[in-house]
Amino acid sequence: MAAPSARRDGGSASLWAALLLAAVALRPARAVSEPTTVAFDVRPGGVVHSFSQSVGPGDKYTCAFTYASQGGTNEKWQMSLGTSEDHQHFTCTIWRPQGKSYLYFTQFKAEVRGAEIEYGMAYSKAAFERESDVPLKSEEFEVTKTAVSHRPGAFKAELSKLVIVAKASRSEL
Repeated sequence: MAAPSARRDGGSASLWAALLLAAVALRPARAVSEPTTVAFDVRPGGVVHSFSQSVGPGDKYTCAFTYASQGGTNEKWQMSLGTSEDHQHFTCTIWRPQGKSYLYFTQFKAEVRGAEIEYGMAYSKAAFERESDVPLKSEEFEVTKTAVSHRPGAFKAELSKLVIVAKASRSEL
C-alpha cells in the first residue's frame, strides 16, 4: 500500500509521517545513520539566500534551503540530514531550535536531489520546551516530488520548520 502524501491529504500524511518517524525511532540504532546536523544563519534583508548539505555514500542526497526574509537580525537555524541503513530513504529537517522565528519570510523552498519526496511538511512554529509544532495551513505551501515551497499569495510569512522524508530516485540501468 502506498503511503499517503501531503500533496493529496495533509491530515493522513501527518499521521503517516508521525508513524514513519516513530517506527524509525524504535528501530535498532544501526538501522538509521547518525544524523548530520549543521548550524547556519538565516539572514533578513529581502535578498534570496541558500544553504545546502549532502549526505549518504558519495553525498548521494542533497537538501537545499532557499529563502528570502525580512525584519530582525540573523537567526541561528539547523539542518539535520540522515539516511536509512540501506541508503534508500533520506530525511531532511530544517528548523529554528528556539521554536519560533521572528523573521518574515517572503519565500522559501526546500529542495532534495537524489530522491523523491514521500512526505513534506512546513510549520509556522517548531516544538520548543512544552510547546508542539504548529503546521502551516495546507493552502500556504505545496509539496512536489522534489520540493516543499511557499504558495505565492497564500503563504502568511511565518516559517520555523520544514520536514522532508524522501526515497531514493529510481535509476536507469
